[in-house]
Amino acid sequence: MPEVTFVPGPDSHRAYRDALGCFGTGITVITTQTVDGPLAITVNSFTSVSLDPPLLLWCPAQSSLRHDTFVNAERFAIHVLAEGQFEMAQHFAKNGEAFDTVNWHLSAEKTPYLPGAIARFECKKFADYPGGDHTIILGEVTSVTTTPGKGLIFKRGQYGGFLEQP
Repeated sequence: MPEVTFVPGPDSHRAYRDALGCFGTGITVITTQTVDGPLAITVNSFTSVSLDPPLLLWCPAQSSLRHDTFVNAERFAIHVLAEGQFEMAQHFAKNGEAFDTVNWHLSAEKTPYLPGAIARFECKKFADYPGGDHTIILGEVTSVTTTPGKGLIFKRGQYGGFLEQP
């Protein structure tokens, strides 16, 4: 297939999304506690920012009905999903309030936590910034929990695992 070059813009949104999809990312589910109960959102825009202080960022779309709640949340937990948690990723991508099929608990920091994640980062909000059609949320990590396992990966519109070398 020949090389393609384009300028990102309204006429090339699909091509731009496809190009971004070439970069494989892990899948996370972010949770917070609201006055109405737990809320979750599936996100792959997540990265480490700083070791000192320990900062992470993630970016909810402004078009999401859950956007404002997460931007205003003082605490949240970021769950790095395990390879076998595809259904959980799909579930919370569609419905962030439906915790009835998940065996969730409240952490010591009072955020909902989900079983089976290979890493969980408990965070207090550090800052948020406008980022085009998304908001950049920085969280200061207050607690980390890890479990052995392989992570769930998303690349070019597909979910999968990571081939580990012996």
